[in-house]
Amino acid sequence: MLIQFFFTLRKYQVKVSLRELLDLLHALEKHIVYADLEGFYSLSRTIMVKDESQYDKFDRAFADYFEGVESIDLFGKEIPEEWLRKQIEKTLSAEEREALRQSGGLEALMDTLKKRLEEQEKRHQGGNKWVGTGGTSPFGAYGDNPEGIRIGQKGNRRNSAVKVWDKREFKNLSADVELGTRNIKVALRKLRKFARTGASEELDVATTIGETAKKGGMLDIHMSPERHNAVKVLMFFDVGGSMDPYVKTTQELFSAVQSEFKYLEYFYFHNCVYEEVWKDNLRREKERVSVHDIIHRYGKDYKVIFVGDATMGPYEITYPGGSVEHWNEEPGSAWLGRILNHFNKAVWLNPQAENYWPYYSSISIIKEIVEDRMYGLTLEGLTQAIKELSRSR
Repeated sequence: MLIQFFFTLRKYQVKVSLRELLDLLHALEKHIVYADLEGFYSLSRTIMVKDESQYDKFDRAFADYFEGVESIDLFGKEIPEEWLRKQIEKTLSAEEREALRQSGGLEALMDTLKKRLEEQEKRHQGGNKWVGTGGTSPFGAYGDNPEGIRIGQKGNRRNSAVKVWDKREFKNLSADVELGTRNIKVALRKLRKFARTGASEELDVATTIGETAKKGGMLDIHMSPERHNAVKVLMFFDVGGSMDPYVKTTQELFSAVQSEFKYLEYFYFHNCVYEEVWKDNLRREKERVSVHDIIHRYGKDYKVIFVGDATMGPYEITYPGGSVEHWNEEPGSAWLGRILNHFNKAVWLNPQAENYWPYYSSISIIKEIVEDRMYGLTLEGLTQAIKELSRSR
């Protein structure tokens, strides 16, 4: 049984090895869980998944292998939140409920639900057929049906649902989704790994005490490499215009970076970097910083991270006077080039979904300028960017 479960996890690209499978078998031999599907779910996920960004893939594999397990992904289709938003509740009399009782059981309901999801295109309320709210349909929330599938509703009302299909707890922990409040902690761990490097030695108190005790009080001093934050980071954030939809994401990233890096400097720009950037968006017209000064002030060892959607008119990058805010004597590409020529390591993080990148010529231009070191603002993208910045040249 568990061999096929193991291969199902591998099929969904969960990073598991035979070592984890053997550990799970050993735990089951010890009867840590027995005849309890929910308990097995928790146990197997704890043993088989070593990275929180894999939770989403694990849930999909588990739902595929164990039919009937609760899952958010209804036949590969997300149900929009507005379809299930509570506005009214439906309550039927006993006679009306009896009239609605259906035959065929859960299997027939699931087949019908799959067909509804293939056909439905908008929100429905108060109906008797579609996935919706406040009606007598067997699919949705806040309605009334004696044998329905409850989806997205908070709590029970009449305890009559034959199945409850709720969201997976770790939906946002997939490696290919945008950074958000749920997975920012995972991103922080990757930032910590990047930020801390071995340096001078410090006293290893625990080992020293243990070894001294073993030797009957004869002092045995042990040292270990001090772990401290030694990485220097210089960040440039695109603000305004097309970046407005990504304000929350970039704020979370900025907060994470500030908490992790001791040597951090940051500046703002709009669309493309030109001869000047700024530190305070409220005073951007009066207090600007020359890019020449930044290049002379910060050493080559600073790692540069641009954060922006790179979505603009191509002329804003390639032509003098292309800026939409002022007359730039030199094209933005010249200023980006100067920054990249000075600093040894640089990447570009793009919050826009990667499948849209090919539709914007400006993104292609920026990618070429940064030598293809543009990554999506996702957990996977952040991981790849950190690897690039950490690579020795």
